[in-house]
Amino acid sequence: MDRGTLPPVFALLLAVCCLRPTSLAETVHCDLQPVDAEVTYITSQVSEGCVAQVPNATVEVHILFLESSRELSELELTLQKAQQNGTRPREVLLVLGANKNMLLRLQAPGIALNLAFNPKLIFQGHPGVNTTQLPPFTTKKQFLDWAETKGPIASIAELNDPQSILLRLDQAPRAPSSCNLEPLKDMGHTLEWSPLTPPSVRGCRLEGVPGHKEAHIVRVLPGTEAGPRTVTVKVELRCASGDPDAVLILQGPPYVSWLIDANHNMQIWTTGEYSFKIFPEKNIRGFVLPDTPQGLLGEARRLNASMVASFVELPLASVVSLQAHSCAGRGLQTSPPPVRTTPPKESCNQELLLSLIQPKCSEDVMTVVLKKDLISTLKCTITSLTFSDPRCHAEDRDDQLVLRSAYSSCGMKVTENVVRNEVVVNLLSSSSPQWKVHCINMDSLSLQLGLFLSPHFLQASNTIELGQQGFVQVSMSPPIPELVLQLDSCHLDLGPDVDTVELIQSQTAKGSCVSLLSPGPAGDVRFSFLLRGYMVPTPTPGTLSCTVALRSRSLSPDVHRTISLRLNIVSPGLPDKGLVLPAVLGITFGAFLIGALLTAALWYIYSHTRPPGKREPVVAVAAPASSESSSTNHSIGSTQSTPCSTSSMA
Repeated sequence: MDRGTLPPVFALLLAVCCLRPTSLAETVHCDLQPVDAEVTYITSQVSEGCVAQVPNATVEVHILFLESSRELSELELTLQKAQQNGTRPREVLLVLGANKNMLLRLQAPGIALNLAFNPKLIFQGHPGVNTTQLPPFTTKKQFLDWAETKGPIASIAELNDPQSILLRLDQAPRAPSSCNLEPLKDMGHTLEWSPLTPPSVRGCRLEGVPGHKEAHIVRVLPGTEAGPRTVTVKVELRCASGDPDAVLILQGPPYVSWLIDANHNMQIWTTGEYSFKIFPEKNIRGFVLPDTPQGLLGEARRLNASMVASFVELPLASVVSLQAHSCAGRGLQTSPPPVRTTPPKESCNQELLLSLIQPKCSEDVMTVVLKKDLISTLKCTITSLTFSDPRCHAEDRDDQLVLRSAYSSCGMKVTENVVRNEVVVNLLSSSSPQWKVHCINMDSLSLQLGLFLSPHFLQASNTIELGQQGFVQVSMSPPIPELVLQLDSCHLDLGPDVDTVELIQSQTAKGSCVSLLSPGPAGDVRFSFLLRGYMVPTPTPGTLSCTVALRSRSLSPDVHRTISLRLNIVSPGLPDKGLVLPAVLGITFGAFLIGALLTAALWYIYSHTRPPGKREPVVAVAAPASSESSSTNHSIGSTQSTPCSTSSMA
């Protein structure tokens, strides 16, 4: 029977039966309560921000407004060097404004960084970073007005309770030429961060559903800008009795796809497309899911989940990590938690307290300074602060404790260039932690950059021929066993009219003509490079510059230094003076002109001296022989090799 001829009642019943039962979502009863699950995420969306292109700037400015809800927090800030693509590296000015006390941990390898910050930010110093203490600005406009006098602004971002920030210094494609603040801005590739305060994770039991199947629901809210993106979801469910029967429900905007990394098998229910980390190239089509919390709870019930083990809503993120102690609902609160009769006693945060102890060394004196307001914020009561020798006490100077000593007393252990001691913090009603402190006497350290023409590194040179392989070594004098040299970047500057030749970028060889070599006997860092004509079209003087980091597991922070060497690049066989391109072209044209004139003269003599009436046919024998000889000579004079092969002719 044709469906169109069904009576109206049967047609209505058929339509109802064929409908997906999502209407249950609006009537499901589920009282969401906090659960023992942990969710962290990384996002590029900020409260307010902007990104701009500043391609011709010699100094680019980045501004971060750091809003914190805690009196004292710690921030990990990493700056990632831009890919120069042949352009000359430029300086970076980073302006930081914090509303509460914030301890800054900075990583900026190979970056010429100037750091400006207000008094709320605690920065113990970083060798190689120039710092500027800003006045106590109270408005964003004051920060912006000051920063605009230093250079064009490349990015601005306001972040609430940041725990870690990654700022990339690459130029943002399709960005405007000026930075205009926008609310809920997606900073894209320029900035990613993770919040200090974890999002609220809730769960509940679904009434009337038998069994022990659990659902984990992650809802990613849409951002202000729609565009294809992949969200990586890492799921770790811990249960001593084995893998729980679980379903993962991922709901987000239609332009979001998912890359799932789970520690056991589970049912997957997502919007858009999804793939697994072990098979990232295989995309699986998802489903149309409700875009409301009640609708997603109803979807979990429709999938026969007896409980929602975790439910979380997040801003548009790039990475989401979920950890839960599942085991059929043991993480859910079945009854209200017991009420405390006495308030818990807040204990001292010893880990953060010890991290504030950063020694400064100068003029044979080690100094440690602790601010009293920070000690109070950490709920710590310090009875005394000493070096390993308990007779060396800190002085109480109004708002801070100052512990200082010469290298010759207070139990200092001095080796060639390293000074060691311990700081003992005596706390009230608590153990007394000890913190090892170190200083490096950088004044007596020197770095040497040398160019050698053989892999034996015996005779240094400041001249290299085109097509010749050079061997570069960076050494430290005197050598310090605790310090390790690491090569961050190297480039060859050939002047304002020629592109910079990048040799090492981000600790990686740039191109097939550059090779990183094993360290020398004293820990010297080494690499080799081959200068080809396409890299240096004209013999010219140049400057080889390298940025190295002095690193140690026990000494902090890292020390970054840039050293340079003046080189003379010459043509092959002319070590003293190079033959410039115009001269080469002039000689070539002159030789061609002389040959043409000689050929014309010989032809003139031949045509005017031969007997008249004898016109013998011209036998073209010499031409093929000449052609064959030319071809043979050409094949002999050129070798089939790669552009960076040392056997090919220059």
